[in-house]
Amino acid sequence: MHAIDQSFDYLRWFTVTSFASSADLGEKEQTLEVLAEGVYALTAEGDPNIGAIEGEDFVVCFEALATPVAAQSWLEKLREHTDKPVRYLILSHYHAVRVLGASAFDAETIVAHENTSALIEERGKEDWASEFGRMPRLAKQADSVPGLTWPTLTFSDKLTIDLGGDRGNLVLQYHGRGHTEGDVTAWVDKHKILFAGDLVEAQAALYTGDAFHRDWAGKTLDNVKALGAEVLIGGRGAVSHGQDAVNAAIEQTRGFLAVMIREVGAVQQRGGTLKQAFEATHEALHEQYGHWPIFEHCLPFDVSRVWDELSGIERPVIWTAERDREVWDQLQS
Repeated sequence: MHAIDQSFDYLRWFTVTSFASSADLGEKEQTLEVLAEGVYALTAEGDPNIGAIEGEDFVVCFEALATPVAAQSWLEKLREHTDKPVRYLILSHYHAVRVLGASAFDAETIVAHENTSALIEERGKEDWASEFGRMPRLAKQADSVPGLTWPTLTFSDKLTIDLGGDRGNLVLQYHGRGHTEGDVTAWVDKHKILFAGDLVEAQAALYTGDAFHRDWAGKTLDNVKALGAEVLIGGRGAVSHGQDAVNAAIEQTRGFLAVMIREVGAVQQRGGTLKQAFEATHEALHEQYGHWPIFEHCLPFDVSRVWDELSGIERPVIWTAERDREVWDQLQS
């Protein structure tokens, strides 16, 4: 299987009318944090987080960012700490802003859950156009993306990477359906550090347009919490240090999901409309979450997916650039 697919015209996103995060053009300050010997996280004021774990003679990178140019900037920072080659690139899930920078890493192996591989096949091209249209600032030099990123190694439940020497293991694990139906975490067992991807956000709003809200808010987050992480890197937001902060981030994520399920469900039960569900959910969430990154951007898509899920639509409807705009116009007008 090839690491890239040349068949998609990456220029398509330029035709999308500006909306969502198109006004968010300011550069975010990036912070590289050394969490333990050979364990790194890069955060950026609510932009997607990314990380790396050193093995004895190789590096494992977690997430790939939206374009090779964006990823190269991260790799230059990482190379100030290690020059070991990237053996594994871990994709926590399939979303374009997490995976399309993969070619910059020159990784021997690109790893993801088997469901993520299937989702790239099913909806990767549409997601590319959708996400680059929603968040153009993240798509730095979009024409540097050579094509879809394909995993070269997949797993269904758990995959353990021996880091060598006394560095312990990196355990990749699927905890159940959540942010998508293919999210995985990376657990640095020696240091109890968890790279959670978008299953957990710390002081950042959730994107749930491809989510399974009830599973996520229940057993999936229960499984993540059961690991007992002492440091957690979520998909966005600051690194959580200490079990109290880790648990707070998990419960903040669960709380956001629970409010959406409650508010949308209540509107449906009284025979209301999607627009009314959006307004009720916005009012219920805004005081606590409204000032956090991407709240206004994400909520129309979030509520639309909750509405579908509670209506019996089991799997998320594919987001296209055209559907994005229709939902945005319907709910934000």
